[in-house]
Amino acid sequence: MKTVGLLGGMSWESTMGYYKALNEGIRSKLGGFHSAKIVMFSVDFEPIEKLQRQGKWDDAALILSEAAKKIEAAGADFLLICTNTMHKVEPQISQAIKIPILHIADTTAEVLIKNGIKTVGLLGTNFTMEQDFYKGRLQEKHNIKVIVPDITDREIIHAIIYNELCLGKIQPNSKAEYLRIIKQLSRYGAEAIILGCTEINMLIKQSDTTTPLYDTTIIHVNKALEEIAT
Repeated sequence: MKTVGLLGGMSWESTMGYYKALNEGIRSKLGGFHSAKIVMFSVDFEPIEKLQRQGKWDDAALILSEAAKKIEAAGADFLLICTNTMHKVEPQISQAIKIPILHIADTTAEVLIKNGIKTVGLLGTNFTMEQDFYKGRLQEKHNIKVIVPDITDREIIHAIIYNELCLGKIQPNSKAEYLRIIKQLSRYGAEAIILGCTEINMLIKQSDTTTPLYDTTIIHVNKALEEIAT
C-alpha cells in the first residue's frame, strides 16, 4: 500500500473529512482492520488566511512548501493539498518536492468528462471562482465551460465559507442561499455544480437538490484511493 501525504488544516474541518474518507475507503476495499497509510501536516490556518486576504500568495506558498517537504521526508509517496483555494500555489509546492501532487481540479475534470458534463457551475471562495488557476485550468486544459455566480452571490458564498463553514458553523439560512444560487446557475446552463471548496459538503448534500453535485473532496479522495492501490 502506498502512503498518501495530506497537506491540511485549511481548514481542519475539511481535512478531517479527508482523513475519515481515506480510511473508510481502504477499509471498504481491503476489509478487516486495514486503514490508510497517511502522513499529514496540518498547518495553522490563521496566518494563511491573512496572507490570502493580503494577496501575499508567494509567502503562503513558502509556508506550504516547507510543510510539503516535511510530508515527503516522512515517507509519503504522493501528496494531496486538502483545499481547492491553495491549489493557486500548487506550482510552487510542486517545485519544492519530488513526489507527485494529485491536482484537485484535474481529478474533478476527469470525472466530469467521464460523465459527459461540458458546462458546470462553480462554487468556492472568491479566489477559486474569480481567478484562472482553477476555472481557467478546467476551461483551457480540459475544455469544460465554467459558469460562476454574479458578484453579489460570490460574496455571499465566500462569506459563508470563511465566517461559518471554516469555523464549523452550519446555518439553515446559508444552506437556503446556496441552494438558491445552485438553482440560478442551473438556469444559466450549468449541467452540474462543482462544490469547489472542501467545506461546502458540510452544508450541501446531493439529497438537497436535483442538480448533480460534484464534491471535490470525495473526488480527490477517490483518486487517491486509486493511486494507493497501484
